[in-house]
Amino acid sequence: MATVTHEQHAAVEERERVIVRFAGDSGDGMQLAGARFTDATAASGNDLATLPNFPAEIRAPAGTTAGVSSFQIHFAARDIATPGDTPDVLVAMNPAALRVNVPQLERGARIIVNEEAFTRRALQKAGYDDNPLDDGTLDPFELTRVPMSSLVSRALEDVEGATSRQAQKARNLFALGVVAWLYDRPTAVIERWIDQKFAADDVVRRGNRAAFSAGWAFGETSELIDVRVRVAPATDVPPGEYRNANGTTAMALGLVAASVRSGLPLVFSAYPITPASDLLHQLAPRAAQGVRTVQAEDEIAAAGIALGASYAGALGVTATSGPGLDLKAEAIGLAVMLELPLVVIDVQRAGPSTGMPTKTEQSDLLQALYGRHGEAPLPVLAASNPGDCFDTVYEAARIAIERRTPVIVLSDLFLSNSSAPWRVPRAADLAPIDPAFAPPREPDDPPFLPYERDDRGVRPWAIPGTPGLRHRVGGIEKQERTGAISYDGANHARMVAARAAKVAGVDVPPTALDHDDGADILVIGWGSSEGALIAGVRRVRQRGHAVARAHLRHLHPLPPDLGDVLRRYRRVVLPEMNSGQLARVLRAEYLVDVRTHACLEGRPLQAAEIERVILEEIA
Repeated sequence: MATVTHEQHAAVEERERVIVRFAGDSGDGMQLAGARFTDATAASGNDLATLPNFPAEIRAPAGTTAGVSSFQIHFAARDIATPGDTPDVLVAMNPAALRVNVPQLERGARIIVNEEAFTRRALQKAGYDDNPLDDGTLDPFELTRVPMSSLVSRALEDVEGATSRQAQKARNLFALGVVAWLYDRPTAVIERWIDQKFAADDVVRRGNRAAFSAGWAFGETSELIDVRVRVAPATDVPPGEYRNANGTTAMALGLVAASVRSGLPLVFSAYPITPASDLLHQLAPRAAQGVRTVQAEDEIAAAGIALGASYAGALGVTATSGPGLDLKAEAIGLAVMLELPLVVIDVQRAGPSTGMPTKTEQSDLLQALYGRHGEAPLPVLAASNPGDCFDTVYEAARIAIERRTPVIVLSDLFLSNSSAPWRVPRAADLAPIDPAFAPPREPDDPPFLPYERDDRGVRPWAIPGTPGLRHRVGGIEKQERTGAISYDGANHARMVAARAAKVAGVDVPPTALDHDDGADILVIGWGSSEGALIAGVRRVRQRGHAVARAHLRHLHPLPPDLGDVLRRYRRVVLPEMNSGQLARVLRAEYLVDVRTHACLEGRPLQAAEIERVILEEIA
C-alpha cells in the first residue's frame, strides 16, 4: 500500500518496503555503495536484509557479463525475512550490468543507468547489437538516463589535485547519492564514513564527498525522477541493542564468545578458500581477545593444527568451503577416534570441484553427515540467518567441548555475505561452557584411565603436562578405559557403539513448529532457506490457506520428536538448494513421504518460489 504527497518538484510516495540493486563491473564499487546504503538504512530504523553477488572470476574482462557485481538490499517498515525477489530499482553502471539484471525485473521497475557507459564498444562486449536505451526494449520500465561520468568530473573540478582517474572511481558515490536522495536516506552516516575511510588522503576524501553530494543534488534538482520514496522506520522489531552484521561477523563473534565463556584460548587455523576466507580475516585482528590465527599451508594442515590445539587444551577451530571439507575428512575422523573437541565450519558454495565458487548452495549436507571412512558419527548443525550464525557456532563449540567430539557447522555463501540487523545477546544470557579438564593426580592415586566414561559417555580431557595424566593418543583403535592399542574385534564394536551413543545423547530441543489450525501441509527446511520459507508461508497464509512450518538447526542428531511431527501432516514439502539431500535423510530415517523442491541455480531460494510450491501442493 502506498500513499503519495508532493514535495517541491517530486511527489513523495510512502511505501512499506523497497528492494534496491546496485550493479556494475567488478571494479565499479557496487559492494561499497551497497554497504554504505545499508548503513544509512540501518540508521533510519528500517528492518533490512542484503544480498551481495560477486563474479566468479578474480578479474573478469571489464565490461563483460562475467564480470558483473551486484548488491541488493530489501528494507521495510516491518519485519522482513529475505533480501527480496525482484528489485524495485536497478542502478546499472554499464551495459553488461543491465543485460544481466533486466531479466529479473518486473514491469514498472525503475532503472537508473550511467548512459555515458553505453558506448558502441561497451555494448558489443555486453552482447548487445543495438543500444537498449534507444531501441524500445526498456519501455516496460521507468528509465532514468544519467550522464554520471560527466557530472562527477564536473563535481570534482573544484577539488584541487583531483584527477580524471579519481572521477572515474567516484561514480559509485554519485550513484549512491542519487539513490540516497530517492529514498531519503541520512547523508551524515555516509559522509562520516567517507571522512574516516579516506582520512589519509584529503584529495580523495574531498573528491568522494563531492561526488556523493553531486548525486544527491542531481536527484533533488534534475526533475528526471518525479517520485521520491519514503519507508517509515520498522515498529515491530523487538527492543534491544542491534548492530548490522553479516554471517561472517556474527560467526566470528560467536567463536570469541565461546572462547571467553569456556575460558579456553581460541586457535583458528584455515587455508584461504572462497567464501570461507573472510572468517580468517575477521579473527586475525583479535589477538588481544586471546585469539590465535594460523594461515596453514593447506586444508589438511589447517585441520591438524586445530586438532593439535584442542589436544593441548584450546578451542580448536578450522573453516573451509566444499573442496576443503573433502581434504579435512581424515583429520575429522582422527578427532572422532581421539574424542577431542574440534569445530569445523563449512561455508558451502556451488560445486562439485571448483564449481561456482561465488554462488551459494546447500549441497554439502551428505558430506557432513557421512563423508568419512569407518563409523564416524558426529554432530552437525546449520545456521539459518546471519544473526543465527552467532548462536549456532556458539552451540557447536559448547557441544564439542562438553562432549569431546568434532562438530560440523554448515553455513553458506549467502549467509556469510548477507547482512541484517542482529540483536546483540547479553553475555549473561549465553549458556555456560565447562571444559571440565581432568584434575592432576597424586602418585599414590589409581592409574589414570583416559577412555573411562562418565554417565554421558564422555571421556576425560587430559591436558599434556598435567601431573599423573600421562596417556597415549593416536588413530589406532583404543582399548576401552585404558586407551591402549587394541585390535580386538569385540572391543572395537563396543568402542564404535560408545562413540555413537555419546553423539546420539547430545541434547537437542524439540522441533520448533509454527502451526496453523487446520493445516495439513508442513513446509520444512534447514540452513539459509529459513527467510524464504518464512516469507513464502506468510504469503500463502495471506491468501487464506492454513500451513505449518518448521526449520531445523540440528541435523544430527535430529530433534527427538521430528518423526511424530512429520507424520502429523498429509504432505511434507522440503525446499533445498541441492537435489534433495535432507529429504533423502528424512525418508530413510522416518519412512515418510517428503517431497523435494530442488534449486541448483547458485542463488538463494525466493519467497515467490516457495509460495508457488506450496500452492501447487494445496491445489
